[in-house]
Amino acid sequence: MPVPLGGTSNHFPTSVLQELGGWDSYNVCEDCDLGMRIARQGWRVEIVNSVTWEEANCQLWNWLRQRSHWIKGYLQTYLVHMRSPRRLLKDLGVVNFLSFQLIIGGTPLTLLFNPVFWLLTIVYVVTGSGLIETLYPPLVYAMGVVSMILGNFIFMYFVLTGCMIRELYGNVKWMLFTPLYWVLMSVGAYKALWQLIFKPHYWEKTKHGLVKEVEDVRE
Repeated sequence: MPVPLGGTSNHFPTSVLQELGGWDSYNVCEDCDLGMRIARQGWRVEIVNSVTWEEANCQLWNWLRQRSHWIKGYLQTYLVHMRSPRRLLKDLGVVNFLSFQLIIGGTPLTLLFNPVFWLLTIVYVVTGSGLIETLYPPLVYAMGVVSMILGNFIFMYFVLTGCMIRELYGNVKWMLFTPLYWVLMSVGAYKALWQLIFKPHYWEKTKHGLVKEVEDVRE
């Protein structure tokens, strides 16, 4: 399937990058776009069993800047490649075309719509509004509840397991707050949408080296 490449530990033969046309300097998530062009070329991306020692953001505003620029890049990538849906379908094939819709298009769309559904759910729980019931037939409502509970459980299970495997036991308790992660991601998504409209090619930089600064202060 098309792989939206991450920003670290990507390895390419120079000739491959040249044949693909290099980086799109107008896309703020150029690695994601490149992953789609690799798939359209009929090539594969493979994962090496290794570890990338990438610093995780430890400041909220810095983290939001990073997420908003990633999400804006997903939106840009989706719009660029969907300029000719028929050609994209021909290049990718049906399965990969649907994967592109779900991952590249569905990720920002889900983050933008999440607050709306959360609000509707809260209003329904508090008021039992019949109007909201009409929006959620029993089957849809049941599927939504299962998705919310099971989806969040699985996500928490993965991050909890990751901490345990790496013996980061002190971080396990923080993984229980992962539902708040989605709230912040939605904040980043709306910020990305605003920038896509008004500052489409503005590259929001992420400050790095913050963990080292904190360690130096503690020492």
